[in-house]
Parts: sequence; structure tokens; C-alpha cells
Amino acid sequence: MDRKPGLSVRLKLTLSYAGFLMLAGVLLLAAVWLHLRVEGVIRADAGLMPRRFVILQDFAPAAGAVLLFLLLFGLLGGWLLAGRMLAPLTRITGAARLAADGSLTHRIRLKGRQDELRELADAFDTMLARLEAHVAEQRRFAANASHELRTPLAITRSLLDVARDDPAHDHARLVDRLHAVNTRAIDLTEALLLLSRADQRSFTRAPADLSLLAEEAAETLLPLAENRGVTLHTSGDITPVLGSPPLLLQLTTNLVHNAIVHNRPEGGTVRIETGLRPGAVELTVENTGEPLPPDLLPTLTEPFQRGTARVRDGHPGTGLGLAIAQSITRAHDGTLTLTPRPGGGLRAVVRLPASARHPAAPPRPPVRSSCS
Repeated sequence: MDRKPGLSVRLKLTLSYAGFLMLAGVLLLAAVWLHLRVEGVIRADAGLMPRRFVILQDFAPAAGAVLLFLLLFGLLGGWLLAGRMLAPLTRITGAARLAADGSLTHRIRLKGRQDELRELADAFDTMLARLEAHVAEQRRFAANASHELRTPLAITRSLLDVARDDPAHDHARLVDRLHAVNTRAIDLTEALLLLSRADQRSFTRAPADLSLLAEEAAETLLPLAENRGVTLHTSGDITPVLGSPPLLLQLTTNLVHNAIVHNRPEGGTVRIETGLRPGAVELTVENTGEPLPPDLLPTLTEPFQRGTARVRDGHPGTGLGLAIAQSITRAHDGTLTLTPRPGGGLRAVVRLPASARHPAAPPRPPVRSSCS
């Protein structure tokens, strides 16, 4: 923003300090002057008039010298004190300029006891740390997205090159493979668009029941669970929330799909439960499976961070399932917590702000269903 040049804050503080000191000096000298005038009147009544004029004549030069001293002392002292007080702001300004130039690694780390300026510096350091982490995450996401989108295109080009160089190639098989590659590319693109939509919070909020969405997700994914020998168990109470029903359904579907795919090859179990908490609702999805290393959990919600040990043949996914779930949860002012189960597997808990029960959702008994 273009602004007209003006006085610096340090100069303003200096002039303010000097002006206040001068005002205090003038008031003090005025009080002395008034005292001398009163004393002169008393002396005049006593027949000592000449002494009064001598005192006033001596006072005027001394008062001028005192005011000049106060002015110089106020300017010098105000300049030094203002510089000392504004030194943290100078460091904050320097850090802000570095950040504007693209350097997010610099930190102020202002020392000293807590005060308003140090709170500002600490808040600025926290903001820089979050920005650095966010930018690094976005760079990783862009690189991974480019790689993931380039892969199906490269495969398509290779298949077409083979078909062009070999006229006797099985075209039916080629079409099937191209269809599969194209479907994966479309799924990946739609997942990226959904992730962007959730991050931007560009959706309309409406009343919804998280328990009904959990049942719908379980019914939709029941064929996949049956093919993989996984049993689904759903239970819970009415859990009213205010948000985007399609996005909340996608959130639930992603968690249930992840729990089915990353499960035991045979005889696995997925439990889906909804419940009310003080001021919040919870959705819990947990599954059986192999024990998860602790260092793997923080990466599961990052885009394209699948982990080779968790990828099952036939359903590798796009690597965006839990990332989308995390983004949708944040867009609804909630939290997604992932913890390993003692016997193996993963426990995902989504906590969202509860809303008043809407008329469209009449009270009903808790759901107790099992799908296998």
C-alpha cells in the first residue's frame, strides 16, 4: 500500500516524551512564579517592594535555562528510551520482510520477560512455523500429485505405443487396460477436487445425522467387505451435526473403506460407532490388522502417504483417503485422531461440534447391526 511519508514512531515517541517533560516543567515553574508573586505581594504590604522585583528579575532567566535544559534532556532521553522500547519491533519488522521475500526459516526468538512486544514476537514466530510447515506440505503435495497424475498418462502412452508398433496386439485387452488406467486417473482427479473443495470450505451447511451416514457408508461398502472376508459392526445413537451431508458421507466412507482395505486378509473386523459427548459428537471406526509402527501414524493423513506395508493388492487407492477425511474434519471445525489398537489395527475417532436436534430427525433407539 502506497502511503505518504510521515514521522517515524520513534520520533513521535521522542517528541511526546519531550513535550510531556516540557509541560511538567512549565507547570512547575508557573507554580513557583505564582508563589513568588504571592510572596511579593506580602512583602509589598510590609514595605519591601524593591526585593520583589529583584526576585522576579532573577527568576526569569533561571526559568528559561531550566526549560531549555528540560527540552534538550527530554529529546535525548526520549530518543534513547524510544529506541530501546521499539527495538523488538525492529526485529519483528526485519523478520516480516524476510518472510515477504520467501524466507520462512528465520525466527525472532526475542529474549526477556513476558510483555506485549514479546507476546507479539512469539505469535509471529508461531505463525512463521505454521506457514513453513504448510508451505512444505503444499510443495510435497504438488510434487506427489504431479507424479500420481503423470503415472497413468505415462502408462497410457506406453500401451498406445505398443499397440501402434504391434498391429497384431490383442485390442480387447488393450481397451480393458486403458479403461482401468483411465478410471484410476478420473478417481484421482475427483479426489483432488474434493480435497480442494474441503480445504476451501466452499460448501453449504445443513442438519445431518452422523449415525445415518455411518449406516449408509457401511451398506455401500458391504460388498467390498464380503469380498475381503471382513465383518462390519455398526452401533450408536443419533448424532446431529451441522455441515455438508455429502462431505460428511465422504468422510465416513473414506474411514470405513480404509478400515476394510487395510485389514486382515481373512476374518477381519471393522467396528463403526457413533456417540454423543458434551457439546460434541463422535464417530469411531476401528479395525483389526497388523500392528502399526508409531512413526507411521503422523504420515497417514498426508496426501499420497500410503505406506507400502499398508497397501493391499487390488485396492491400492489414490493415497488421499485419510487426507480427505482430515480435510473434511477440519472444514467442519472438528478433529481426527488416529491411534493404534493394542492387538493390531487402527482406531480413528472423529469429533465434531454437536448441533440441536432438527425436526427432520425424530428420536430413534440406538442402532445395533452387523454385516458380514
